[in-house]
Amino acid sequence: MPVDARAAWLDAGQLRWPGKAADARLTIYHSADAWPSYRIGEPLTGRGVERVALALRSGALPEAQQESFAWLGEGPAWTVPAKASGQYAGWLGGDMLVVEEDAQGRVLDATRLQHAAALDDRYAAAEGLADLGVTVTDGRTRFRVWAPTARAAALCVYPDAKGDAKSLLPLQRDAATGAWSLSLSGERDGQYYTYLVDVFVPGTGWVRNRVTDPYAISLSADSRRSYVGRLDDPALMPEGWAKAPRGRELASATDAVVYELHVRDFSIADATVPPAHRGKYLGFTASDSNGMRHLRRLADAGLTDVHLLPVYDLASVPETGCVTPAARSEDGPEAWQAAVQAVRDSDCFNWGYDPLHYTAPEGSYATDANDGAVRVREFRAMVMALHAAGLRVGMDVVYNHTFASGQDARSVLDRLVPGYYHRLDGQGGVTRSTCCENTATEHRMMAKLMRDSAVTWARDYRIDSFRFDLMGHQPRAVMEQLQGEVDRAAGRRILLIGEGWNFGEVADGARFVQASQLSLGGSGIGTFSDRARDAVRGGGCCDSAGALAARQGWANGLHYAPNALADASRDDLLRAADQVRVGLAGSLRTFPLVDRHGQHRRLAQVDYEGQPAGYAQTPGEVVNYVENHDNLTLFDANALKLPAGTPSSERARVQVVALATVALSQGVAYFHAGGEILRSKSLDRNSYNSGDAFNRLDWTLADNGFGIGLPPEGDNGSSWPVMRAVLADASVKPGTGDMRFTRDAFLDLLRIRASTSLLRLRDADAVARRLRFADTGPGQAGTVIAAHLDGEGLEGAGFGALVYVINAGMAAATVAVPEAVGRAFKLHPAQAAATAGDPRARESRFAREEGRFTVPARTAVVFVVD
Repeated sequence: MPVDARAAWLDAGQLRWPGKAADARLTIYHSADAWPSYRIGEPLTGRGVERVALALRSGALPEAQQESFAWLGEGPAWTVPAKASGQYAGWLGGDMLVVEEDAQGRVLDATRLQHAAALDDRYAAAEGLADLGVTVTDGRTRFRVWAPTARAAALCVYPDAKGDAKSLLPLQRDAATGAWSLSLSGERDGQYYTYLVDVFVPGTGWVRNRVTDPYAISLSADSRRSYVGRLDDPALMPEGWAKAPRGRELASATDAVVYELHVRDFSIADATVPPAHRGKYLGFTASDSNGMRHLRRLADAGLTDVHLLPVYDLASVPETGCVTPAARSEDGPEAWQAAVQAVRDSDCFNWGYDPLHYTAPEGSYATDANDGAVRVREFRAMVMALHAAGLRVGMDVVYNHTFASGQDARSVLDRLVPGYYHRLDGQGGVTRSTCCENTATEHRMMAKLMRDSAVTWARDYRIDSFRFDLMGHQPRAVMEQLQGEVDRAAGRRILLIGEGWNFGEVADGARFVQASQLSLGGSGIGTFSDRARDAVRGGGCCDSAGALAARQGWANGLHYAPNALADASRDDLLRAADQVRVGLAGSLRTFPLVDRHGQHRRLAQVDYEGQPAGYAQTPGEVVNYVENHDNLTLFDANALKLPAGTPSSERARVQVVALATVALSQGVAYFHAGGEILRSKSLDRNSYNSGDAFNRLDWTLADNGFGIGLPPEGDNGSSWPVMRAVLADASVKPGTGDMRFTRDAFLDLLRIRASTSLLRLRDADAVARRLRFADTGPGQAGTVIAAHLDGEGLEGAGFGALVYVINAGMAAATVAVPEAVGRAFKLHPAQAAATAGDPRARESRFAREEGRFTVPARTAVVFVVD
């Protein structure tokens, strides 16, 4: 029997089989059990087989429906006769084919049906269910799970995380919603449960799956059982939680300064954290640890948010019995990568972009993964500790895919409602453009799961902001709905930012209006801007071998300090400088710029890889950054691209120049943990599964991680020849003094950003009125970015005007700023102080009569006037 699904329901009563002619004879066949064999050219017959003939739809489909299913392919629509609709409704979960027959009833073609749209239409009422999951109240415990295609469902209840089930109870199905439920006497907090569902799996037949609850609030170890509890239970709250305040509210998205941090990285190597808490949620509760002192220092300077890499329940780390690889660097450059590779799927580290349960905390970060209460309490303790340190807490969420689909033991959603939660292609296969099994958030109940999950984190864990992984794979409308729901749940605005990349099966609006860079204007939801990122660093995400070094960026030598492999022109440099300005201006569509050709253009008219460089309508819709967990760290990119022999002290200055392009930009400022201390992953381009050795952070500044050895072969092997040479260059490795310099200079940049609303403007008109770039056009130096910001009449400006100059070049540079002529500009107090992080900044000079600023090499400075 076919396992493909080339036809799809358009709603509860209509379907399309692309390519079939309008005069085709189509019939739906259903078998209650398993299909008998059949052959093309013979009638389809068998015991228990039922059939419904389809009728050609008269007239065109509504425009919205046509657009939603354009991806499926061209063809007419067929309808189920009204008199047969009740009959076919019960077939949706079973073995159902649509068959093309000839006039004698012989099979010409047959395929299965994609049924998501029919389920969404027929069970639309399920979207209103407010109690999916488990509810404990008033002396009863109620369970409810959405499984509309199951023909039977039962509940297994366990007294604890390890004991045998004490009861197996049938659930009752609600015909209107397709949900199954059961209410039991007693408040069963602390017990565990799973569901048994009988579902039809194409290519397999009817199976009985034991599944956990997609709405589980917690779990036993390794996600085997769902936990019975209520998040308002004091037993699930750490001491002080009930009275602890939320993180502070931001007046505007542009006030956000975000620090991306992995829970395990933060404390696994911190000797000032109790050993049992290292790499755990409770690592953040050691208030006097080196790591927490570092975070408080950042917060005092102006950092607002810590964004945690995935902390929901994930599939890739064993929650009990994980191992930590060991090696000795003296055993050779490949020792550590070989040790990591040997245990990569059983060690204690992974980034965690492989969701199992979206709304339960990950157990490997808890001190007892087998107690569902512990992970909830300790997660909240972490949040409370960060809030107490003056930091808001954000989550990296990955609703765009799951770890697995089908009958894989780690497939939760697809084993509960086969064929519904994932986005299918035209053949019925699960799409994997995001690297894993893509979810279909355009489907009603997947969108609801995402929204309900985010609400739980915002309301019950006091999460202040979310970063959405590959957000462009989700509909804009769903993201806007989610924004409203999390705001109401928290009683305040929750910051939403995400990756708005446009690719895969949804690209260019193929299935819906995406939550992508070019489609989110006016939503207030922020997307990461790659414009300045690529220009500052050089190269792109997928470079390898020689290109890693050859493709230099504006900050690390493009044209003006070429390395041995580079071959860039002055025009390449000026193009990059324009893109840096795009980032500094918030990638705003309407911002005016004199480009490298001397042309007056709006940023939407400036080209970026065939797209408009300016795409946002407001500054809060843009996230500016030069590094995050993906790809090479900024230090490692510079290590590869700067000319061999560049002193480590100069490498540190290049790092600060690059960080300044973010700190001085309009929009949300976003930094990767450790960028301020020259963090290296020893050139690892994709450290998601490279263990602690390549990912750890050292808050003592004794070692930045560079030179542990060659990074793991999988994503780096083809680049090893280039990497070997760089890793062998003794001038690359920074000392503690270099790291301290970078940290302290970065702290000053944070203080400068926090000191004035001129660097945090809230709307595009304000940016256009107040920001002017100097030294642009074909005659510019190219290595210098200078801008004037007018503070007159602006609340919170703190200064009458501000000028910043970022000199990436290898010599001092002088730049004229016409707006500064005759005004008494002086170095910003944060950089003028005797304790300032960068003493070289104090060598800068301002000539008042000419409005000229002279800035030392590889230095970023800010001047202000009252």
